[in-house]
Amino acid sequence: QILLVESGGGLVQAGGSLSLSCAAPKSIFSINAWRWYRQAPGKQRELVAAIAGDGTTNYADSVKGRFTISREKAKKTVYLQMNSVKPEDTAVYYCHAPLLNSWGQGTQVTVSS
Repeated sequence: QILLVESGGGLVQAGGSLSLSCAAPKSIFSINAWRWYRQAPGKQRELVAAIAGDGTTNYADSVKGRFTISREKAKKTVYLQMNSVKPEDTAVYYCHAPLLNSWGQGTQVTVSS
């Protein structure tokens, strides 16, 4: 089981910004498609953002215009830039490499009002 390594979570005030990153092990040759999910307490895990192999991005309606997913192919890393965060963005965020079916360990994001 390949484990992706996440970093960047924490506590932020509403209206602020936070950036998450997720890296694949050096042993992985390449990863082009990535997804970010989140799971709030008592709720199902939901897809937040995705970037396809050709660079096409998609976002959940709840984060459109506020979150940006990007990647650095050479570093085998994906990012999630979160701006204008809201208390309802509070959740554990997970990165996912669908072609490898690999997940990150999860990172807590807490937005205070």
